[in-house]
Amino acid sequence: MTGQSSVSQAEAMRLLKDCIPIFTVLSDENRHLILKLLLENGEMNVNQITENLHLSRPAVSHHLKIMLAAHAVSVRQTGKERFYALAMKEEVEKMGVLVEVLKFYCPEQTD
Repeated sequence: MTGQSSVSQAEAMRLLKDCIPIFTVLSDENRHLILKLLLENGEMNVNQITENLHLSRPAVSHHLKIMLAAHAVSVRQTGKERFYALAMKEEVEKMGVLVEVLKFYCPEQTD
């Protein structure tokens, strides 16, 4: 994005606010580990994730709830089992737009 931005400052601030949930996901080391497991293994249920981490099942469930709310993972229900998978494509695209908008609105540092 060069020259003039097609995104107003108000829209840029809304975009920044919209990205807060995914930043929250990315700010926690335990959620990094869950993302890594899902990246390496594809779909996994809570028991499978818990077996691979030094976290309790309630802790894993808590992290997955945050990740679901942020659209970092998706869930597929089969009977009583819930299988989680990475689902960050739209969020990553949104962050990419945010980076480009911030590049436009933030002046370059001169030392």
